[in-house]
Amino acid sequence: MVKEKVNSIRTYDDDGYRRRAACLCFKDETEKEILLVTSSKHKDRWIVPGGGIEPREEPDLAAVRECKEEAGVHGQLLRKLGVFENVEKKHRTNLYAFIVTELLDEWEDGKMMERKRMWFNLKEARELLAHKPVQVTYLDRIACNINGVVK
Repeated sequence: MVKEKVNSIRTYDDDGYRRRAACLCFKDETEKEILLVTSSKHKDRWIVPGGGIEPREEPDLAAVRECKEEAGVHGQLLRKLGVFENVEKKHRTNLYAFIVTELLDEWEDGKMMERKRMWFNLKEARELLAHKPVQVTYLDRIACNINGVVK
């Protein structure tokens, strides 16, 4: 199922959930610092970069695209962390771990939406994401069992 929206096309799975992709953008392989961006709706709130999957787009490529658009970063996709469901908003997000290798001086949402980005340790990120309970669960996924090692 496809629904058009201004400047984008929303896609839905067979259950009617919006298809999304996002990345936890880490500063390095230690995965102790994460890059968050300001929300487009609430400039004083921080979020994990992510958004809708376009028609015929693979979730991993959508996640990388969203990192560039929302956070202005290039990097390396490491692994899929899972699919997270938000029943209230009726969307499912494919989540990936991503190592940032380049911060762009200028990026699409930085210019158009005046998004900011900033590095936070995981404890700070958890507190800043409290308004997004599903995104807090993203951090729970990395807190245990990464590459077989409990952090």
